[in-house]
Amino acid sequence: MTTAKNEISQARTHIQHFTATQQIKFFESLKENRFSGQLIICDQQDHTWIIYLYLGRIVYASGGVHPVRRWRRHFTAYCPERLNKIEELQSSLTNISQEELRISWEYQLLSTWIDQNKITREQATKIIRATVIEVLFDVTQAIEVYCELVPDNLLTTRLILIDAEQMIIESNKLYSAWRNAKVADRSPDLAPIIHHPQALKTKTSPQVYQNLSQLLDGKQTLRDLSVRLRRDLITVTRSLLPYVQMGLVQLVAVNDLDPPVSTPFAQKLFQNKAYRRLTIACIDDSPIICQTMESIIQTTGYNFVSETDGLRAIAVLLNRKPDLIFLDLVMPNTNGYEICSQLRRLSFFKQTPIVILTGNDGIVDRVRAKIVGATDFLGKPAKPEQVLSTIDKYVVHPK
Repeated sequence: MTTAKNEISQARTHIQHFTATQQIKFFESLKENRFSGQLIICDQQDHTWIIYLYLGRIVYASGGVHPVRRWRRHFTAYCPERLNKIEELQSSLTNISQEELRISWEYQLLSTWIDQNKITREQATKIIRATVIEVLFDVTQAIEVYCELVPDNLLTTRLILIDAEQMIIESNKLYSAWRNAKVADRSPDLAPIIHHPQALKTKTSPQVYQNLSQLLDGKQTLRDLSVRLRRDLITVTRSLLPYVQMGLVQLVAVNDLDPPVSTPFAQKLFQNKAYRRLTIACIDDSPIICQTMESIIQTTGYNFVSETDGLRAIAVLLNRKPDLIFLDLVMPNTNGYEICSQLRRLSFFKQTPIVILTGNDGIVDRVRAKIVGATDFLGKPAKPEQVLSTIDKYVVHPK
């Protein structure tokens, strides 16, 4: 499938070395073809980034390992006063439509606060540019990626239109400095933690050890520390590198923070799911199964999305963000276990009901499906009353 100009492929594209030069060429083609929509980028570790474009220019970027930590960091740097007013923040989110929140709650919050004169357009511009540069840095570090273009699903406002080449050059400067600091094999999203306190104590002065004890708690990433200390990322990392190389300090992976739209606030925000049009997805290599599920589901007024190519499933689901997913167990080139496992690694789909569709309802399959995070099983061919009762059980009236 291609755009109207038939020059840009919207199929999943594998890029083995997505260097700055390759990125510039890629975005230049999007600019020439005036592409509007989302560029979804995935790496080999199932990390996913989304770059929002309008006529080939960047509007915003999100995704990655720590999208909420990134959001908090940039707000701390450019408008910290807003983060101190949690109730006001949550009140602003309730005034944003659920569809806009689904596409990008961070961006919509920026737009809302500009309209309410709570932040300036200059502050929003700085946050957006810093976000785009950080996302492009992470994409560059991933090296080997898969790209897919998804037209439409546009952001309703365009606070800024950014020339991609300028952002790529800036992010590449940061990545080059990171590589020259001999830490290219490490992620700035790792958190330093003291591994051998006594040995570290003998290698440092009492004041230095006290400072390190307060900072290196394993809860703040290198990027978080950079903002907290108001020093650039390379300087912070270099200062800790000798302790890391001696094994006195370890760099560990940490979870992202909860977004401001998560529980308990999200429960209030989304408690009326039954009163909006739910979106139900079906991933099955059989067009007949997808058509059957569509006829069952759409008769109830729900939105429906399907995909018969298992390799495209993740990108399609990220784009549409369904409320429940019916997932075929056996497909060419992949299987339901792999897709379910990948979905559970993405923060957005950690709680989404995933129901496995299978013609072989055996105990081994059920156990394995539970291990990778499946919610339930449904035999094929599924009867209409079974499909609808499953949706009712897990989405409309969940216990």
